[in-house]
Amino acid sequence: MAILKVLELMASSTKSWEDAAQQAVNEASITLKHIRSIYIKDQSAVVNKNKIAEYRITAKLSFEIEHDGASKTKK
Repeated sequence: MAILKVLELMASSTKSWEDAAQQAVNEASITLKHIRSIYIKDQSAVVNKNKIAEYRITAKLSFEIEHDGASKTKK
């Protein structure tokens, strides 16, 4: 049985909201293994001189928790 943990994070991009989501996954994957999904909770943007200068997301990222097997109980 897999146990998943959910981590809330924020990311940004000057390209798009999709790129901001990818940046979040890229950065998280440096320290996390077994990333399963990303849920975009909120989107916002910074506007400068009537143009979008930065796309921002708040996201929930789920990943599988590793265990060594020693903590499993036999039934």
